[in-house]
Amino acid sequence: MNQLNLLRYTALTEGVSWLLLLFIAMPLKYVWGDPTYVKVIGMAHGVLFIALIMLLMQNLVDKEIDKKEAIKIFIASFVPFGTFVTDKSLRDAIAIKVRS
Repeated sequence: MNQLNLLRYTALTEGVSWLLLLFIAMPLKYVWGDPTYVKVIGMAHGVLFIALIMLLMQNLVDKEIDKKEAIKIFIASFVPFGTFVTDKSLRDAIAIKVRS
């Protein structure tokens, strides 16, 4: 698996964990008083977010993506569903890399 694919899959997994945290774990904590899921999903999301940032930096240093794309992916990771919007640009970058 190349670096761009790893970045893409990490971003998608991080995006899913963000949605699970916001729409499943947080309501369970604040509506039903069960903080268990926030602890578990929150930890997983934190690890995935750190991995995403590290992979972004690695791909930036290795010139797999440009600075503008890296900033766009970074900002999108804070917005619910944002990662899924930026996924198309990563798929396009992977397709270009494969063709060349």
